[in-house]
Amino acid sequence: MSQQLPQQPSRRGTGPAARITVIGDALIDELRDPTGAREFVGGAALNVAVGLALLGEQTTLVAMVGDDEPGDRIRGYLRDYRVGLAESPSPFGTSRAISDRTAGEPRYEFNEAAQRRCIRFDDATRAAIDEADLVVVSCFPFDDAEQYAELVGAIADPERRVIVDGNPRAGMLADRAAFLTNFEDFASRSLLTKVGDEDADLLLGDSLEAFVSRLRSLPGMRGAILATAGRDGARVHHGDSVVRSGIVELPGPIVDTMGAGDATLSAIVHRVAEGGLPQTTDAWAAALHEAMTIAAATVRHEGALLRVPHADTASVAPS
Repeated sequence: MSQQLPQQPSRRGTGPAARITVIGDALIDELRDPTGAREFVGGAALNVAVGLALLGEQTTLVAMVGDDEPGDRIRGYLRDYRVGLAESPSPFGTSRAISDRTAGEPRYEFNEAAQRRCIRFDDATRAAIDEADLVVVSCFPFDDAEQYAELVGAIADPERRVIVDGNPRAGMLADRAAFLTNFEDFASRSLLTKVGDEDADLLLGDSLEAFVSRLRSLPGMRGAILATAGRDGARVHHGDSVVRSGIVELPGPIVDTMGAGDATLSAIVHRVAEGGLPQTTDAWAAALHEAMTIAAATVRHEGALLRVPHADTASVAPS
């Protein structure tokens, strides 16, 4: 039987595409492996903004971009996918993340721009936030007290329209404890919070289960929690209910898992944009399966661009 969950207001009916503003990072992903080096336009927030545009939403990205050739590549990429850009200037050029896979396990390195990323909350940024039906925050510098205060001050009614994915990166963290404190504070204000097993390990040195339990016990925490665990699938905690989904099997080999989490989040945000936060366990199960199917299609291609599979190709792997 489908269980009724705590009510959350819908920001949108069945009308035109939702207006969604995504706040976070935009960068160049440089992948190195034994076959050579390749570059992709990326960043967690950018991936989510583009993914939502591919799913039919009207999106704007708020991110720092350099006045340089890589920055021009990012701007052109966003134009190609019809994603608006509220741009913060970068005195250090465009952010770059290097994923070196030449010796087995990936090693990550971030340039100075990525380590010192900064969002400017100017009139254009505030207008993009004010006009949005939903605001998604991903890979934000929660360890920067001044930027965090500006983020909180810029968003009205976060518990009704904000979705957050901390997405911490070891090479971009200046203060782990401050990041955790501010991320938890923001999560307690939000409609939906996404966390992953790698986030739990990096921020807590503990399991995903421990991190979810900690978030659920936060004072004022009323939103849903989306917990992703790689090969172990994902689950949603909403009220007293837990809904789980295994990974989804699709034809073809897994090529690159870099965009799996961002694709999962994009699909869930898209579902929320269509009809509000799911209100029953059956509705959450459908949303989570759809998200895991989109993630499964995404990881069968190199890079992090969201992919949508054919409807007749997906089956759930045993959990």
